[in-house]
Amino acid sequence: MSKILIRGAKVLGGEPQDVLIDGATIAGVGTGLSAEGAEVVEAGGKVLLPGLVDLHTHLREPGREDSETVLTGTRAAASGGYTNVFAMANTFPVADTAGVVEQVWRLGQESGYCDVQPIGAVTVGLEGAKLAELGAMHESAAGVTVFSDDGKCVHDAVIMRRALEYVKAFDGVIAQHAQEPRLTEGAQMNEGVVSAELGLGGWPAVAEESIIARDVLLAEHVGSRVHICHLSTAGSVEIVRWAKSRGIDVTAEVTPHHLLLTDELVRSYNPVYKVNPPLRTERDVMALREALADGTIDIVATDHAPHPHEDKDCEWAAAAMGMVGLETALSVVQETMVDTGLLDWAGVADRMSVKPAQIGQATGHGRPVSAGEPANLTLVDTEYRGQVDPAGFASRSRNTPYEGRELPGRVTHTWLRGKATLVDGKLT
Repeated sequence: MSKILIRGAKVLGGEPQDVLIDGATIAGVGTGLSAEGAEVVEAGGKVLLPGLVDLHTHLREPGREDSETVLTGTRAAASGGYTNVFAMANTFPVADTAGVVEQVWRLGQESGYCDVQPIGAVTVGLEGAKLAELGAMHESAAGVTVFSDDGKCVHDAVIMRRALEYVKAFDGVIAQHAQEPRLTEGAQMNEGVVSAELGLGGWPAVAEESIIARDVLLAEHVGSRVHICHLSTAGSVEIVRWAKSRGIDVTAEVTPHHLLLTDELVRSYNPVYKVNPPLRTERDVMALREALADGTIDIVATDHAPHPHEDKDCEWAAAAMGMVGLETALSVVQETMVDTGLLDWAGVADRMSVKPAQIGQATGHGRPVSAGEPANLTLVDTEYRGQVDPAGFASRSRNTPYEGRELPGRVTHTWLRGKATLVDGKLT
């Protein structure tokens, strides 16, 4: 591979520096580096970050290739600045065996746009009744370390305890979709003033909070790691904050859409705003932003959930839940966290690269931008502002809540181990 000199980039938002890539590795970081024999990327004014890592992506393959494939999903990831994504297990068949997770892992290797780490199911068929092959998935070529029934909650406390005990042996983590099923039967949106006015079934905050409270106590009892997927309420923040104050080994994620959008948007009855967990109130949004800033919430994860047109372009009650997010995540974080002064770019790197890589044990990702480290990098034009046009997405699906909305920032380049996967905003 040839040498690449990224000239004048603001590394983590700091002073301009040159970064030299030689093959798959960062060869040097400093000022006035020689460009001899190197392809030069003029990066004056742009911010250079470690490649982003998403701990919560739905790639849909195998089984729902009409929504997304590993190839199209990783192309979307590269477009959004990601060099590593963790693929959720709710595929068809479910990724609950070594064979299925290895299939997803190999498809990721073949795509070449982004590293793919499969997430294994906690229970067989996501049915919540019997533990899946956790050990076999960990020992497979895919080396699974994160397990989740995302899309469904591991609602049985005994099963959850057993899962926590099992993965402790190899420092695995259970990522819980916190949703008490009995409290959300028939739920269509956040329970509150708007749901009452619209006459839609309410999804109470306590359905999320009660599971989180139970699971952090189970994690403390077992001495294991638990991760909370797509935390969405102010009450959930307080429970996680309390758990961390006790030394419980809990981490939590928030999605970009829960940092920006509120349940007021549901008044349009546009199913693009139908998501699990639902959009919450302005008070919740502000609490989530503050918690991400102070570290109570550890990371941003997209919950990229692609759906074909016919599954979203229908009446609200029949529409599928979920939004695509890989290609807009960094822009939303800039809008809600950086431009508001809650995080600097070093903080963004921490929440969107360093910590998710640590939680998922993504080797070679989330590393410092310094000599000797893998050249997994993302270059961002933070001065750019433009309207979101899903027609230009690399994802196979278009179910974005941001269509036509002006957002800041644009990823111009992404490098995976020194190989450019995105150049001047175009996939290679």
